[in-house]
Amino acid sequence: MGTTSQGTTIIETEDDVPDSTQFCDEAAMCIVSVKGLKENWQKWSDEHQEYQKHNPFSHGTRPSVVAPQRRQDDYGKPLHGSMTEKRGKDAHTHISREVEELCEVIRIIGEPAVKNGDGGGGDGRVVTVEFKKLFEHYVNISNKLVGVLLRARKQRLINFEGEMLWQGKDDHAVITLFR
Repeated sequence: MGTTSQGTTIIETEDDVPDSTQFCDEAAMCIVSVKGLKENWQKWSDEHQEYQKHNPFSHGTRPSVVAPQRRQDDYGKPLHGSMTEKRGKDAHTHISREVEELCEVIRIIGEPAVKNGDGGGGDGRVVTVEFKKLFEHYVNISNKLVGVLLRARKQRLINFEGEMLWQGKDDHAVITLFR
């Protein structure tokens, strides 16, 4: 066992370790024993080896691991409870909020769709807006307008002609909000 000039005890070997693996003095200076460090490292190593058995990108052999098959429910999805699953859920929530905000902007700046071409106003459930008008209003909110439009169309909340909308070229394209 050694002592520093400040009177702090330093443990150098496992033989010097009493029952406790961590010591703190009045100045809140803590010294961790070699035995404690070794145990923590071994614990981490064992957990990592177990994780690598389930990692599809690990180069080790995994004879006991059964990989999910294409027709199984969990195929192509992150492990339940993993950080990847949490990040995916957070991203989904964020995008859903952006889609809701886009629909609200269309509802505010759009006009009720004409019903059956008879010149009368619609029932208020279908709203239309031109892409240029939406772009001018939405650019202050988000720079991802086209991506959010595509997501909203995938959810069948809106519709527009073509696969993609381009600023300038598709300024007069009509975007229809269904709800």
